[in-house]
Amino acid sequence: MKKQRYLICLLLAGMMLYYAVPRLDVFAEGLSGWFAISWLAFAAIVIAGNLSGMLFAPRTVKQQGKQLKKKKEVRKVRSFG
Repeated sequence: MKKQRYLICLLLAGMMLYYAVPRLDVFAEGLSGWFAISWLAFAAIVIAGNLSGMLFAPRTVKQQGKQLKKKKEVRKVRSFG
């Protein structure tokens, strides 16, 4: 569920960048130039945060439980001797 949220946030950030980058003038003097630079910096932070959250998220409990069951099933070897 969280990975889907991260992916949606990444797509929305990408859409905002696609829409805003042609309209931002980074080399303008004064407040508009500072705004463009800070907006792009915050957009980069948002993208980096969502990427790191998606790539380095711990596995969910359900997935770990399934893997433990598989390992336990393999270890169930009985010898009647």
